[in-house]
Amino acid sequence: MSPLLPLHQHFPAASPLAYGCMGLGGHWDRQPWTDTDVDHAQAAVEAALEIGVTLFDHADIYTFGKAESVFGALLRRMPSLRDRIVLQSKCGIRFADDDGPKRFDLSGNYIVEAVEASLRRLGTERLDILLLHRPDPLMQPEEVAEAFLRLRVAGKVGSLGVSNMNAGQIGWLNQALDQPLVVNQLELGLGHLEPIEAGTCFNDRQAAARPGALAWAGTMEHCQQHGIQLQAWAALARGRFSGDTAQDPADEAARVLVHQLARKHEVSVEAILLAWLMKHPARIQPVIGSANPERIRACGDALRVALSRGEWYALYEAARGAPLP
Repeated sequence: MSPLLPLHQHFPAASPLAYGCMGLGGHWDRQPWTDTDVDHAQAAVEAALEIGVTLFDHADIYTFGKAESVFGALLRRMPSLRDRIVLQSKCGIRFADDDGPKRFDLSGNYIVEAVEASLRRLGTERLDILLLHRPDPLMQPEEVAEAFLRLRVAGKVGSLGVSNMNAGQIGWLNQALDQPLVVNQLELGLGHLEPIEAGTCFNDRQAAARPGALAWAGTMEHCQQHGIQLQAWAALARGRFSGDTAQDPADEAARVLVHQLARKHEVSVEAILLAWLMKHPARIQPVIGSANPERIRACGDALRVALSRGEWYALYEAARGAPLP
């Protein structure tokens, strides 16, 4: 049995695994979505529900808004679904338009406008959780706090979280809020080790060759200390370790070990990848990004895998490609 997630403080129905809806809605183009897209979304969502998933993660940009629209159509097909799930979406990324290039926008007015647009696409009155998608260097915490208060008082957003923010950015934003942040969603897993490397290798010369790791110094510890749920996107590493062959020769050792441990524990390879994350004491909530129902169901095996400390470190070493210092 997995330990309770920090999110249970706010959402008792939150599940150890989350489903990421980025693959719903068809292609990343401006073509209209179709009933076939809704059928595909239903198959994916039903597979996620079968393995106990209750948290569904969106963003306003996913397939140019079609992911939310298709999910909204699915909610109309399955009216009882909304009351059974925790609904989460993100805002803050804007694509190039007449006003400028692709950019991050966490201005108060844009946050409110983006949330209202998401609610229209989803066909619901409320997001349980709103995440700020990317750090905006022009962000003013007091302005974000005011926008969040407006949305919360209006009943349009329950809780606020962030995505892709480090400890310093989280602390800076949190000091302006009257309600603590509840989520930080990061790229994290065997395919992206930097947040963990920040803790294990900060004082080693090898860290200089991994400058990305240093930016995450203290982030996982900060989230644990303050009860912020860590969610891991790209938790399955985009198939790098689960295929029959490694796409990159540098991944071969980790791929082989993942398959060996899957056979040993009599579970799927996806389960090993997720179990590695879930063993961490931060109680990481992996976000399943696949739209393939079979692969989604395979992720459910993660809930019954108990990796040993030795197995955890063996996977870590194989994925990083070198022994620890």
